[in-house]
Formats: sequence, C-alpha cells, structure tokens
Amino acid sequence: MKRIAYLRVSTAEQRPDRQIEGLKDRADELHIETLSAVARRRPVYERVIGILGSGDVLVIWALDRAYRSAKDALNEIDALHARGIHVQIANLQLDTTTPHGRFIYTIMSGLAEFERDTLVQRTKEGIEAARSRGARIGRPPKISPDQIVDAHSRISSGTATCAEIAAELDVAPWTLTRAIKRSMAHHSEP
Repeated sequence: MKRIAYLRVSTAEQRPDRQIEGLKDRADELHIETLSAVARRRPVYERVIGILGSGDVLVIWALDRAYRSAKDALNEIDALHARGIHVQIANLQLDTTTPHGRFIYTIMSGLAEFERDTLVQRTKEGIEAARSRGARIGRPPKISPDQIVDAHSRISSGTATCAEIAAELDVAPWTLTRAIKRSMAHHSEP
C-alpha cells in the first residue's frame, strides 16, 4: 500500500511548508504543484492519480488544496473509490475508507465550496465598491494620457510611425494602437 501526498500552492510566492509539515509523516511520497486550483490541467495531480493503484491512499492537506469545488471533489473521490483508492484529508483527520469519514467528507466539501463562493462574492462586491468610488481596477496603464496624445499627434502628422513610438515607449505597437483608439473613443463620447 502506497501513501502518496498531493500538495498545491497557487503561486510561486506561496510556501507549501505548512502542508509539507502536516503531511510528511502521513505519506511515503510528497508531490507539490504550483498552480491555481481552477486551472484546467493539473499535471502533478494527474501524475499522482496515475501512480495510485487499488489499496493505495491519496493524502491531501485540505479540500481546497486538491479540488476546485465540492462537486469536483465528490466526483474525484467516487472515481478513486471505484479504482480502490482511498483518500485521507489531513487537516480534518478524515479517512474516506469509513462510512462515517465519507459522510463527514461530503459535509465538509459543501462547506469548502460555500467558503470559496463567499470569498468570490466578497471580492466582486469589493471591486464594485471601489469602482463606484472611482478607483481604477487592474494593472496601471503602460502609457500615460500625455504619451497617448503625443503619439497620436506624431503619427497623424507623419513625423513618426506607430512602431517607432512604441519602441520609444517600450510597448508593443498593438498596445499603442489600442491605447490611441480607446483615447479617441473616450474623447468622441458626448
């Protein structure tokens, strides 16, 4: 019987130390993936699932470290159980080999999804509140309004090409063209 742990962090800046510490004594192998839970493909997870066989155990730190949603988790657990693979969730002290463990797992999956949905909703509300106060959301623009006006003037007068100005501003020509079009559309609005 193999006990293989799957750990995931969303970004390279996040540290898996807490998960490693919590799983190192529970598993024979640790496999770490750095990528968002909502990514369509998770190569490390897929590799781990591929190595597991009947009687083996997949060990994870928490539901949100391995699965996108409660539905995703339940589908995965069902598929693993069909192959004779068990799942242990360390932070819940949960073992899905028992009826009690599977029942608690189902409840906890729903709670994890609720928590994630609540966070997403709060984030959206925060963004909307910031926008209503006039805050700019997202990355700062690469080109200032003055640079856009200057670039448009130089391109219109034929004193420089879009590619030349884009090189001066250290942006792609399509970035400059798009910024000029946005500026023109904004200034032509009544």
